Amino acid sequence: MNTTSRIRRMVSLATGIVWVAVAGHSHAQSARTIKLEEAITMSLQNSKQLKLSQSNIDLAGLGIRQVKENQLPSFSVSGSYLRVNSPNVNLKIKQEGNDSTGNSGGMPNVHQAMYGMASASMPLFSGFRFKYGLESARYVEQAAKLDADNDREAVIQNTVAAYGNLYKAQKAVDLVTENLASERERVQEFTNREKNGMLARNDLMKAKLQESNVELALLNAQNDLKITTINMNLLLGLPEETVLEADANSFAALKEEGNAAEWEQTALSHRKDFAANGIRQKAADSDIKVAKADLYPSVALSAGYVALSIPGVVTVPNAVNAGIGFKYDVASLWKSGAKIAQARTKAYQLKTNEQIILDKIHLEVNTAYYNYVLSKRKIDVYAKAVEQANENYRITKNKYDNSLVTTTELLDADVAQVQSRIDYEAAKADAVVAYKKLEQTAGVIN
Repeated sequence: MNTTSRIRRMVSLATGIVWVAVAGHSHAQSARTIKLEEAITMSLQNSKQLKLSQSNIDLAGLGIRQVKENQLPSFSVSGSYLRVNSPNVNLKIKQEGNDSTGNSGGMPNVHQAMYGMASASMPLFSGFRFKYGLESARYVEQAAKLDADNDREAVIQNTVAAYGNLYKAQKAVDLVTENLASERERVQEFTNREKNGMLARNDLMKAKLQESNVELALLNAQNDLKITTINMNLLLGLPEETVLEADANSFAALKEEGNAAEWEQTALSHRKDFAANGIRQKAADSDIKVAKADLYPSVALSAGYVALSIPGVVTVPNAVNAGIGFKYDVASLWKSGAKIAQARTKAYQLKTNEQIILDKIHLEVNTAYYNYVLSKRKIDVYAKAVEQANENYRITKNKYDNSLVTTTELLDADVAQVQSRIDYEAAKADAVVAYKKLEQTAGVIN
C-alpha cells in the first residue's frame, strides 16, 4: 500500500468519526416541536409580569381587608406597678385630727401603687368614612384585576410575536442551507468545467463569491435563530439550551379581517385599560366622599374597666364604665378644603385620561387592522413572486446552458428565487402576528 492510499484511508476514517460525532450531537439536540397554543399556555404560566400583576391584586385585596378591620372594635389593656418612697411632709396648716400639741395624728405610709385598665371602643358613625372607603377599595381591586387581564393579553401578544420570529428564523436557516448546498454543487460543476477549458475562470470566481455570500447569509440566519430561541426559552421558562421548532401548521389558516369600525366598537366594550379607567373614576368619586367625612361628627360606643390599689390608702377593684362618645372637629370646616379639592382633581384627571384612551384605541385598532389587511395581501404577492422567481430561474438556467445569458444573470436569478421563498414564509408568520395584534387592540385576544 503506497503513501497516497494510506493518506486516503486515514482521511476517510477521520471523516467517518466526525460524521458520527455530529450525528450523535444532532440527535442529543433534537428539536422540540411546540405549537403556538402550547407556547402561549407555557408563557402565561411562567410570566413574571403576571406574577407581579397578581401581587397588585393581592395588595388591593389587603386594602379592602384593612378598611374592614378599621371598623372592628378596638380593645386595649394596660397596667402599672409603682414603687413610691416615703417623702418628708411638713404641713404648715392645722389639720383636723391633730393632737393637742399640734402634731398630726399620723400620715399613711405609702410605698407602692398598682392599677390596671381595660378599654374598648366601637365606632358607630364616622361621617360615612368607612362606607365609602370600603367602596373605593373594592373599586381599586376591580381595576387591579382588569390591569392584570390587560397584562395577560400583552404576554399573549408578545409570545405570538416571539413565536413568529422563531418560525421565520428557522425557515431562513432551512432555505439558506438548501441554497448553500446548491451553490456548492454549482461551484463543483464550474470547477470541473473550468479544468476542462469549458468555462472562464472569471465565471468560476463569481460562483465561488456567490457561495461565500450564501455562507455569510447562513451564519447570520443561524445567529438570528440562536437569539430568537433564547428569547423563546425565556418566555416559556425552559432551559436555555432547549432547541425549539415552531409548528408550520400554526401559520396555515388566516381569518377574515372584517370591518375596522366593528373592531373599534368591540374594543370599546372589551378593552381592559378602558374599563379599568372607568372603575378608577368610580373609586375617585368615593374618595371625594371619604374626604368630606371630616365635615361630619363621629360617634363611638365605649366601655372601660379600672382596678386600683394603693395599700393603706384606697382599693378600687371593679370600676366599670360604658357610654357613647361624640366628637366633632370644628376646624375641619376650614382644614378639609385642600383634601377635598385634591380628590376632585384626581377624578378630573381620570376623566381626561378616558379621552386619551379613546384616542389611543381608535389609532391602535385602525393601525392593527390595516397592518393585517396589508399582511394578507403581501402573502398573495409573495406567493406570485415565488412562482415568478422559480420560472425566471428555470428560463435563465436554460438560457445559460445554451450560452444565451451570463453567469451573473444566472446567479442573480438564483438569489431572487431564494429570497422570494424566504419573504413568503416570513409573510405568513407576520400575518398571524398581525391578526393577534388586532385581537389584542380590540381586547379579545383570549
